Order: sequence, then structure tokens, then C-alpha cells
Amino acid sequence: MKALKVDHIGIAVKNLDETIKFYQDVLGLELNGTEVVEEQKVKVAFLPVGDTEVELLESTSEDGPIAKFIEKNGEGVQHIAFRVDNIEEAIEYMESKGMKMIDQKPRYGAGGAKIAFVHPKSSHRVLVELSERK
Repeated sequence: MKALKVDHIGIAVKNLDETIKFYQDVLGLELNGTEVVEEQKVKVAFLPVGDTEVELLESTSEDGPIAKFIEKNGEGVQHIAFRVDNIEEAIEYMESKGMKMIDQKPRYGAGGAKIAFVHPKSSHRVLVELSERK
């Protein structure tokens, strides 16, 4: 397995609309849409930067993973996602290297991606997402 590129950087935020204004008005990025991912209890905004994206994440539920992250850590970078060409092979490869996976099988991610997360205990305290997009 080889990571093809940084797919996106996920940033946990309390208020999506306020945060979007910063990225648009101050940094000059353009909003490329929003999406609610019910399974992950999150609303996502996409802001492309070159060939990668900033992915802003607002929890849609008090018990969602983003709400829990913010409660523990405050707003900020929540994960980094690397593009892979085959998510199933990437999961197998990571497990063969002794990495603990949060997801042993791919799940649906924002933007139509198939995703899987590597547990931060295996990746030096960084939540790493593997992302396959067609």
C-alpha cells in the first residue's frame, strides 16, 4: 500500500457556519458544498485547497464522535486522511503491519468516499483516515 496524497484534513468545529466564514472571508477558500453523514452524526463542509481539501466537521448530536472530540480536546484538527487506491487492500496491509484499525471493513464517508480509520494508538496519537474515491 502507498498513500497517494493527502486527501483532506478534518477539523472539528462547534459552529460550521461561523467557521466557514473564516475560511472564505479570511483565507479566500471557496465552499464546495456541505453534506450530513447520519451514520457518523456529522455535518461536513468541503473547502478545496489545491488538490486536497479542508473538511470542517460539526456534530449533529451531543453523543457524536465530533462532539466527544471537542468536549475532550476543543476545536481543531481531528484527523488527517490519505487517499489510497484500494481501501480493502489498505486495511489488510495496515493490519499486516500490526496497526490497530477502528474499521476492519470500509464504511461510507463524506463525498462518496469509502473510508477506514487507523486507531491513534497505532499511529503516534494521530487519527489517520484511509480514503478511496472513484
